[in-house]
Amino acid sequence: MVAAITSEFLKFFTTRLWWGMAIAIVVAAALFAVLFGFLLTIPPTQESIDAGQPTGTPLQIANSVYTSGLTIGYTLTLVMGIMQIGSEYRHKTITSTFLSTPRRARVMAAKIVALLGIGAVYGLISLVGSVVAGAIVLQARGFDAFPSTQVLRSLALSLLVLGLWALIGLGVGILIPNQVAALLIAIGVAQIVEPLAGFALTFWDFGQEHVAKFMPSQATNAMVEGVTQGGDNAVQPLSWWTAALVLAAYAAVLSAIGTWRTVRQDIT
Repeated sequence: MVAAITSEFLKFFTTRLWWGMAIAIVVAAALFAVLFGFLLTIPPTQESIDAGQPTGTPLQIANSVYTSGLTIGYTLTLVMGIMQIGSEYRHKTITSTFLSTPRRARVMAAKIVALLGIGAVYGLISLVGSVVAGAIVLQARGFDAFPSTQVLRSLALSLLVLGLWALIGLGVGILIPNQVAALLIAIGVAQIVEPLAGFALTFWDFGQEHVAKFMPSQATNAMVEGVTQGGDNAVQPLSWWTAALVLAAYAAVLSAIGTWRTVRQDIT
């Protein structure tokens, strides 16, 4: 098992893709931290709150600033998860992988462990950019950069978020064999379809109270306890641990289905 996990890490970190994405993540995290650091420290008015301006406590503001790049981060780890299996099918290396490790379940378990580790690595890289840039902006705006030790919990959970989104990508990459199609569909759903569906659900009482909060993007924001949207259509977020279970359930179901399919299907 150790050899299989090591092999998965080598497949990823011996390519130029990993450091290219690392640069993109750290730059995006820093830029988003600066942007959100200015936007979230603008004193809200009642009119702006009613119009939907996000509001929160100093703790929630700090959390949102430091994790503002998660949208880009989890999109990239979603892509990594798809490519971790999709590239093997595309370049016909999946056959040699299963020949070198005949137990397919062990190979898939190694990919799952490796993706969690890769997600954590990129999470640390992201936090370097966001915390440094965000702390400077918050202090310059007269806010406490670390109002509570709970900020550290949110930062740790952001690492878990990226790992779980990578597992979601793994499941998608298996269920949609064509790598290009898998990437387009996954990114489209994550960045366009799911946010629009969540917004539409806020105009339906049942959807606002019982559905929208369980969607992946809402669960991601709830895990890091960021600021919440104002206005009558605001979604009440889940507790951080419930949100973590929800996102973990998405990752577990998709990666489990993908593993089951890989173990049983014919590889040519």
